[in-house]
Amino acid sequence: MTDWAAPTAPGPVHATVELPGSKSLTNRALILAALADGPSRLTGTLRSRDTDLMIDGLTALGIGIDWPASDPTEITVTPAPMHAASVHCGLAGTVMRFLPGAAALADGSVHFDGDEQARSRPLSTVLDALRVLGVAVDGNSLPFTVHGTGAVVGGPVTIDASKSSQFVSGLLLSAARFDTTTSITHSGPPVPSMPHIEMTIDMLAAAGVTVTREVGAVTRWSVNPTPIRAVDWVIEPDLSNAAAFLAAAAVTGGRVSVPRWPAATTQPGDEIVSILIDMGCDATRTPDGVLTVTGPQRLKAIDIDLRDVGELTPTVAALAAVAEGTSTLWGIEHLRGHETDRLAALTTEITRVGGSCRETEDGLVITGRAPSELTAATWLSYADHRMATAGAALGLVVPGLAVENVETTAKTLPDFPEQWAAVAATGVA
Repeated sequence: MTDWAAPTAPGPVHATVELPGSKSLTNRALILAALADGPSRLTGTLRSRDTDLMIDGLTALGIGIDWPASDPTEITVTPAPMHAASVHCGLAGTVMRFLPGAAALADGSVHFDGDEQARSRPLSTVLDALRVLGVAVDGNSLPFTVHGTGAVVGGPVTIDASKSSQFVSGLLLSAARFDTTTSITHSGPPVPSMPHIEMTIDMLAAAGVTVTREVGAVTRWSVNPTPIRAVDWVIEPDLSNAAAFLAAAAVTGGRVSVPRWPAATTQPGDEIVSILIDMGCDATRTPDGVLTVTGPQRLKAIDIDLRDVGELTPTVAALAAVAEGTSTLWGIEHLRGHETDRLAALTTEITRVGGSCRETEDGLVITGRAPSELTAATWLSYADHRMATAGAALGLVVPGLAVENVETTAKTLPDFPEQWAAVAATGVA
């Protein structure tokens, strides 16, 4: 780990950024392909630490995964009987929450562990749910062991998914392979990041699995035993990762274009466009899918509920730190259980560089300051990729700012430092 001198743009940036595939779509597609009734092909797959950890986990379980040496993003997944294995989760929430349900279908015990920081991430919800569904599990957090018997009984289960929508998605992705109808009832405060559950449901539908939803006095999802059809998945660019690069246009008053922006998508990261518009940016999309965001002379403060798009919070907070006025970001208390406590981390780091940020019960209040009022310091990443990219965004307008452990961006953006430096270099004084 090193302190990375974040590039400062000499003026407004003018860049076009080609982005790799979506982590959320890639890891869901990998799970569904592993449980399908035949081989599947994934095109445009993200290859990063999180997705490679999922690939490694499935391979350890016995799933066949291959790609040509010429293009590691073109992956063929061949289902096979799963067996005992050891799985390393790193810091990947999608691995530690999606793979246990699949591992329960293995014939043998599957041991899970991860990075030290991952051992404090909430996991008992999904592990307790598996116990209710008939699976023997040792442990309530990393490390834990799922004792697979080759089948899962299924049935009704009630969970509190208010800390992560991944608890619901992790059960839904495997439920069609369980022996009986599985119904998941949420009981508790509102579920965050609901669009990610909609993404899971849409992908299941594409694979021939119907999820019945009940929304009202209770929220419930039900899945009947159904074959998961093999699908050739085409992975969209990662729109949450795009947020950092679009922020480069916003913070410098420049222009950034992203090709292949989908006209319709289940990715919650798409919301960054409307957020940037609310903060004073302009955005256009050509018929062939090139999205262009142009930043204003000075960003405007924003008052916004980010519950459904919590992953965008570090980027939005960094922009709010240099916007005119006071921004309130709310509905994001669940971010305290992400890669790090993101609310505490953002408060600490924005304050460290001379900004004004304080925590509330469910969010942040940030009073923006002109970039010239902020000071050079080392922005800590907390081994959190989105904290690192947020620091890089401020570094474009705060000379001398350094980002600690920028290497953590390899979680979803393996070439981030090089891509970011290229964008910064397009700034025109």
